[in-house]
Amino acid sequence: MTQPLMPMATAVWLVDNTALTFKQISDFCSIHELEVQGIADGTVAINMVGQDPINNGQLTWDEINRCQADPSAALVLSVADIAPRQRTKGPRYTPLSKRGDKPDAIAWLVRNHPELTDLQISRLVGTTKPTILAIREKTHWNISNISAKDPVALGLCNQIELDAAVQLAASRQQKAAPAEDVKVESEPAVTLSVDSETAADA
Repeated sequence: MTQPLMPMATAVWLVDNTALTFKQISDFCSIHELEVQGIADGTVAINMVGQDPINNGQLTWDEINRCQADPSAALVLSVADIAPRQRTKGPRYTPLSKRGDKPDAIAWLVRNHPELTDLQISRLVGTTKPTILAIREKTHWNISNISAKDPVALGLCNQIELDAAVQLAASRQQKAAPAEDVKVESEPAVTLSVDSETAADA
């Protein structure tokens, strides 16, 4: 189930303002039931301001009342009212813990998919063109420690994004490839006609 925006703050609000069970709040917010109990006890999310899921259209009072009346019922997120977050065309955000894996991913892409452009690699991995160029030319400052690793396995991009980029690059290569040489038909042999008078003189 899709979790609400700011799940911990939403859990704080639900604990403070409803009679829902810890399990119902835990399932809805995708956090552990013990964390919900900690919120109620004041040992977790101390001083956190609760996020009202009704004001932002993620829940309704009818839904809350339905689940308060039936402790076995599960809250249903009103996803229709939440505008999906569109990714911008800016650089891909990479968690700090994975940024050291970028050179390995670039090396793998350069080796296994040479048809990819620097721009495509930059978008897939979230890096810069100078870094890609340095790895292509083996002038990167840490080139001796770089080992090619699949960016999908490293979690820097997903398989669908990689496949789409490779397919686009292959399609671009096919369009740019020179057309097959057209076979030039041999010209018919030229026969010189000699008039009878010239032949007679000869």
